[in-house]
Parts: sequence; C-alpha cells; structure tokens
Amino acid sequence: MPTLCRRSLIATAALLAFAAGASAQTAAVGQPAPAFTLQDMAGKTVRLSDFKGKYVVLEWTNPGCPFVRKHYDSGNMPATQKAAREQGWVWLAINSTEKASGDYLAPPQLAAWLAERKAQPTAVLMDEDGATGHAYGARTTPHMYIVNPQGVLVYAGGIDSIPSARVADIEKATNYVKAALADVAGGKPIAAATTQAYGCTIKYKPS
Repeated sequence: MPTLCRRSLIATAALLAFAAGASAQTAAVGQPAPAFTLQDMAGKTVRLSDFKGKYVVLEWTNPGCPFVRKHYDSGNMPATQKAAREQGWVWLAINSTEKASGDYLAPPQLAAWLAERKAQPTAVLMDEDGATGHAYGARTTPHMYIVNPQGVLVYAGGIDSIPSARVADIEKATNYVKAALADVAGGKPIAAATTQAYGCTIKYKPS
C-alpha cells in the first residue's frame, strides 16, 4: 500500500477516534482559556497573557499529518493566517508532537517547512511535553481555538466544515476561522462557537 494512502487511512482512523472522545476536552468555550508559557522556534518565551486585549487564534499543527499538509500545501492555512493578522488578530501555531515521534521536526526544520509554504503565524510554539495541548484538550492536527480579548475561549473545533484530506474540498467548505473573523468584524458573536475538529491524532509524549 502506498505510504501516503496508508497515512491517510491512519489519519481517517484518528478522526473517528477523536469523534468518539471529543467530550473529554478540558478547555470549554465560554470559560477562561488555559494560560500557558512556551518557547518559540528561536527559544523566546511566549505567554498567552502577552496578548491580552487581542483576539488570539491557536492552531495545533504537525507537518507530518496529511490533513495539515492539505491546508498548507494548498495555501489555505497561510491565507487564513494572513486574514487574521490583517484584522489585528494574533496567530499562534503550536506543535505538541513529542520528540520521539517520526513526525517530529526540530525548530530549524519546522521553520524551513513553514517558510516554504509562506506560512504567516505570529509565532510557532514548541510544546514537546504536551502540557499545553492537554490543557486545551487538543486531539487532532489541525485543531483550532480562538481566545477573545478578555481571555475567554470563544471557539473550539475544526479549520473548516469538510473533514477530508482532499485539497478539492477546501473551496466547498466553510472556513470556520474566516467566518469568525467576519462575525467579529461585523460586531456579532461568533455564530459557530463549537465545531467538529478533524485530522491526525496528536503524537503526544506518553504520560
């Protein structure tokens, strides 16, 4: 079986596993977002509290995941990052992949991968021990969250509405982050505050 096909099947199984365990999420929409302190790819300390007063998008990522590659190789994730930043939002991509995983990329390699795809996050944060991912209940890559200027979690779920690894589905899907940007710009609450995340299971360090 071709490697990509096998990985896609594994990723699909991960999606189904996530759906079965989605209720176990720790962070809850409408509640204060869990605080965290992480290092970026250059070793700089970044805290969620650094961005109080701004909307913050949190994106769990892993370049080894076919679902993540779908959104980066197509330009969809970089375009969504750009749209958020143009509206004054902060975008933090978080990698909770453990170092022992075959999917793990050290910061220099991760930075190169993102640069090749013209990614535009505010920062990329390393969470190799998985503490921040577990605090949010992040289960898949990608898994998206939005924190409002008051530090309250106002969105948790998928990047869009079609849970597949097919690039062709992007234009047919509702991009939930862009929809949230439009709601906020229009002075409205985020209409879809909780949606189904999909993707590969996060390769957490065993506890």
